[in-house]
Amino acid sequence: MLRVEDLWKIYGSAEAVKGISFAVETGEFFGLLGPNGAGKTSTIGMITGWVTPSRGRVEIGGVDLSGRAREAKKWVGLVPQNFAFYPRLTAEENLSFFGSLYGVQGGTLKERTARVLEMVSLTGRAGQRVETFSGGMKRRLNIAIGLIHDPAILILDEPTVGIDPTLYTAILDTVKELNRQGMTILYTTHYMEEAQELAHRVGIIDHGELIALGTQAELVRQVGEQQTLRLQFEEDQSVAALAEKFACLPGVARVKAEDHSLALLGESAERMLPPAVQLCGEVGLRLRTVQIQEPNLEALFLHLTGRALRD
Repeated sequence: MLRVEDLWKIYGSAEAVKGISFAVETGEFFGLLGPNGAGKTSTIGMITGWVTPSRGRVEIGGVDLSGRAREAKKWVGLVPQNFAFYPRLTAEENLSFFGSLYGVQGGTLKERTARVLEMVSLTGRAGQRVETFSGGMKRRLNIAIGLIHDPAILILDEPTVGIDPTLYTAILDTVKELNRQGMTILYTTHYMEEAQELAHRVGIIDHGELIALGTQAELVRQVGEQQTLRLQFEEDQSVAALAEKFACLPGVARVKAEDHSLALLGESAERMLPPAVQLCGEVGLRLRTVQIQEPNLEALFLHLTGRALRD
């Protein structure tokens, strides 16, 4: 379906994307995971044709779309972070307008409008002005607009950033159902939990480079059997200067200092816990919570980069 080959984007002396290559197969849910500023948005811009690659290729269905926005938009449906519709129009009017921009007309446009409204559970709201919609309904309409021209692949660029927690599940349920119905999806996020819940395969991007690619099981195996012992301290305490002391404890392979917390990686969290608690007492750190985590994508990112995904 989608092939990205040795994709680069250079702005002056800054290399935003550095030789990324991956493929998304028909019907797949592919997650592109990485922190803010990692190069996800530049990559999506090149795939959708709105950003011209410095070098490399983007192919969909065997057609080279590199830097060709007009051709790419026929194949790709894009759901951006921000709302992209007219609030004073109805849902149906918005879909008719955007569909016409894609060249969809007449009976075909009417049929597709009805179909995408049903796909995002907004059929009963077709004639309602969008300014009266709830936040979750607006998000679903944003997705429907991305689907109106019947794209080969739907790209969602961090669709849950800044949304109310009550809307979070509804958005994830919507995209999971679209994929269940056969839609090929490329989903970018910096939330590890989303990638783990949604994606069949995941590419992890950092500083413009694809540092890991595979199924979740394949990726987690790179961490081995390491567990993470996460120690959360009172907010008035700084722990960064003490990371080296914790790194010397028995069973600790790696330590990452975060905001008022430490993440200790090792083969056994149970082995690391007693000496870690003892050291906390010796240096005067007041523990708030202790959490043991099995190997996951966040642990992999820490393993590969030496820092937490949200840094």
